Amino acid sequence: MSNLLNILYVEDNNDIREMVVELLECPGRRVVACADAEAAWLHLQREPVDILITDVNLPGWTGTELARRWLESDARRWVILFSGYDFKSKVTGLGPNVRALPKEDFDQLESLLGEISKTIQPCPLGDR
Repeated sequence: MSNLLNILYVEDNNDIREMVVELLECPGRRVVACADAEAAWLHLQREPVDILITDVNLPGWTGTELARRWLESDARRWVILFSGYDFKSKVTGLGPNVRALPKEDFDQLESLLGEISKTIQPCPLGDR
């Protein structure tokens, strides 16, 4: 399948990472998970990603720092800060397609992914 929605999920807690990846996987999606922002940054340099989903509190760089770096070259990229941290309205300054969701709200995450997938053309694998 060439029109997969490529999702990169960043979470340092192994149990949460495995559970969320399992919930995110479905036909039409390719989900890659990283345990820290630095590994995620390397992945972002090598592979096409349509949506970055990241925890905020990570060892090393924070998820917010990772998002800022990735958004520097294209502020229209999609980022979901999926965290226990309460952002209120602070994410609006990061970019027009940055959203924050509580980590435990999987229904809202799935709903948002459905909305996003309708607005973007997925990056074909190998398109760099």
